[in-house]
Amino acid sequence: MFLFFQKKKVLSPNWNLFWMCVLVAVNQLGFGGVVPALPLYAKSFGVSVSAIGLAVGVYGLARFAGAVPSGWLSDRIGRRPALAIGGVITALGNLWCAYATSYPEFIVARFVAGAGAGVIVTAGQIVLADITTPERRGRMVSIYQGTFIFAAGIGPLPGGLLSEHFGLTAPFLAYTIAGLGAGAVAWFAVSETRDPAHAALRRRGGASAGLPAQLRRLAGQTGFVLACFVSLSNAVARTGGLFSVVPLLGSMRLGLSITEIGFGLAAGTVIGLLAAYPGGMLVDYFGRKAVIAPATVISGASMLLFCVAPSYAWFIAASVLWGTASSIGGAAPSVYAADSAPPGLNATTVSVFRMAGDLGYIGGPITLGLVSDFFGPVTALIGAAGLLVVAGGLFAAFAPETYRAAKP
Repeated sequence: MFLFFQKKKVLSPNWNLFWMCVLVAVNQLGFGGVVPALPLYAKSFGVSVSAIGLAVGVYGLARFAGAVPSGWLSDRIGRRPALAIGGVITALGNLWCAYATSYPEFIVARFVAGAGAGVIVTAGQIVLADITTPERRGRMVSIYQGTFIFAAGIGPLPGGLLSEHFGLTAPFLAYTIAGLGAGAVAWFAVSETRDPAHAALRRRGGASAGLPAQLRRLAGQTGFVLACFVSLSNAVARTGGLFSVVPLLGSMRLGLSITEIGFGLAAGTVIGLLAAYPGGMLVDYFGRKAVIAPATVISGASMLLFCVAPSYAWFIAASVLWGTASSIGGAAPSVYAADSAPPGLNATTVSVFRMAGDLGYIGGPITLGLVSDFFGPVTALIGAAGLLVVAGGLFAAFAPETYRAAKP
């Protein structure tokens, strides 16, 4: 059966990257499309605001819980079948969301949808680790990341239109179609990238055959552990700081409207998208460490700039600084993690790295929200800034460089 899964013409890395970008664009359009409708749809079940937050958080919880199993599945049956299965699970979960009859049922359906999305995100990054070489990895990952960010960012526009004209369930039904589309692209267009030789080595019971042994091996790599910490810190600052606290601070201190806040944050996203590929070039030429450490520290500085911004222009400047630094610094740790993968352990390495980021997505809004409630939003952002600066400083001090282009 596994041979059937793998029987497919192998594409060049560039064509595989192209189809992976198509796949992630289709999937993330669906993800972004449900964002405007999600709070209102959850509220339609007659629940509290905190319960609405649970509907958001359970999606990230599913991705976190499924990261390592997704890596195991990618190794067991191959990357292409795992991506296709993730698309089908995503479609089923969102279809269930659309027809849920109670709030608990809706939460379970959101968990299923998040689990499917987690398989796609994890297996997608494993494919990138498989098809890239160190000298081109930064640029190829930046193209994929830029596609990911753009599709997720533009998704709320069609999602809002669907909600307005066809009801709150329409975006979930659209995501059902997008999930099936992503699965179809994976099955019919993406070629298998798993190395059969490495898989055979693990099955024969080599030193890295068992998952505990693989995890111990990764835990012994200081650079990989610090890259995971950088990823976690970026996720905490993004979901807990930028998405949760910054809008509150802009409204309280500067009196900004929702439209002004949204425009300011969108400006940062657009600039970050433009900076993605140049950032990949920097990573490939100057090395991973030379980009990750300063970009992480600058991301922390942008959090502080939000705290002291005296006007709307400074608010936009802080958003642009965050967008640029986080775009460059967000892709680079993924590249470093792929560099750190021992032979045959791409799936485990990437899945553990993804799990660290998903942990930040879960804990960031909760932790910084509590700090904001008890000590104020400024303190919460200072805490996020401190976490980023510490992560960048530790990476600069202790992480070894994994690749730097040879100078002519």
